[in-house]
Amino acid sequence: MLRCHPFLVFLALAATSFAAAAPAAGPLRRLPQNPRYFTDGSGRAVYLTGSHTWANFATDMGRDRPTPLDYEAYLDFLVAHHHNFFRGWVWDVPYSVQGYNGGPFRWGPQPWKRTGPGLATDGEPKFDLTKFNQAWFDRVRARIIAAHDRGIYVSIMLFQGYAWEHCRSDVDGFPYDGRNNINAVDAGPAGGAATLNSPAVTAAQEAFVRKVIDTVNDLDNVLYEIANEAHNYSTAWQYHMIDFIHAYERTKPKQHPVGMTSHFIGMGPLEELKASAADWISPSCKTGGYIDNPPAATGDKVVIVDSDHGYTWKPLKEHGPARHQIWVWKNFLRGNQLLFMDPYLARTEGEASGRNNPGGANPAEPYFGQTPDPYWETIRIALGRARMYAEKIDLAAAIPHNELASTTYCLAHPGTEYLVYNPGPAGEFSVTLTGGVYALEWYNPTTGKAAGTERLDVRDGSHTFTAPFAGDAVLHLKKP
Repeated sequence: MLRCHPFLVFLALAATSFAAAAPAAGPLRRLPQNPRYFTDGSGRAVYLTGSHTWANFATDMGRDRPTPLDYEAYLDFLVAHHHNFFRGWVWDVPYSVQGYNGGPFRWGPQPWKRTGPGLATDGEPKFDLTKFNQAWFDRVRARIIAAHDRGIYVSIMLFQGYAWEHCRSDVDGFPYDGRNNINAVDAGPAGGAATLNSPAVTAAQEAFVRKVIDTVNDLDNVLYEIANEAHNYSTAWQYHMIDFIHAYERTKPKQHPVGMTSHFIGMGPLEELKASAADWISPSCKTGGYIDNPPAATGDKVVIVDSDHGYTWKPLKEHGPARHQIWVWKNFLRGNQLLFMDPYLARTEGEASGRNNPGGANPAEPYFGQTPDPYWETIRIALGRARMYAEKIDLAAAIPHNELASTTYCLAHPGTEYLVYNPGPAGEFSVTLTGGVYALEWYNPTTGKAAGTERLDVRDGSHTFTAPFAGDAVLHLKKP
């Protein structure tokens, strides 16, 4: 089993302590008065953020055989960093080339029984797409319940669009390939499964989605994601699946948010994501400024910015930890929520060899280390600290007001509360305030400590502030 070392769990808490997580409430729905965020029905805004990694949920991976990740240790890792959200990965290509990360890998379990007769191209019995592997669904349900008890929301990744397009081979055992099932269901080569070209494929996919929904509909901490980085021809198929989930859940006691994430090729125009019926979207970081100057969320969709989509490990490494922290706070102050594609315990090789250097080696699968690479701690900690401030302020009333701060990073309920971020390098900045008496707090996002508090009596207009410490800074103003 892949266990996280306690030193790295508590490293994130060296400068900040967080309260123990309460069970996740819900189901989530968009907050009517501020639809940039979800609410759990309490009226408060729920800010979602966290780390996610391959093989963290429904499917295990390994070179010779799938090797289970220690899921309880992974949840410990998230809670220790004050994370409350992850994408629950699936990998539905049983023998995946995936050369970029040092593959090929075997992935399992899969959602269908392998009954034969006959062998699939990966040497295992063919799938029967009319017979579900109940153990797979039981595992998904148990893992969502375990996350719920730690206060963590899970987005179930229903389909692995990236692998369909980029990780296929003649020996992959792909279930929707007619050579690999006994049902004459055939999506054709590459990413044909991410289209509506084959009614038989679509029907099999819909049956799978219904089974997933039937398995978890009663649980509060569920979201759905149609596919991870499907090709840019997948838009109509993803729209169909979004509508299908919404329609089927309307027949059920609970309804959960459905998300559409960026395409891989071209990373998908933001307009296609916004035009969908999805409740939340995850746009490309390569376009629209989500790395250096994130656009302010407008509330037409809940926006979850994920480093997996375009802010990949090479530019992250080029930018360095200080900019990782700035990336987190800039997006938070623009009304966006955040995810980090965390390599966690993966020992990436080949072209990706500089991506991650976990400590130790797992005896069952040397591809995995035993302790996470500390290089990525800054971004993990920054996510948790941003969430801490999201819970400190009245986020339900907080709207991005770029025009109120010279830094342009300001969440505000004008006249009541202001949260301003200064990414630097200049230490002095101005904020336009409505007159009154405010409690003022400076927060150092690098140390995780408040560095100065006072009461401030101001008139209407622009006021200048300088943090009492070097580096980026957070200013919080609130009427008592």
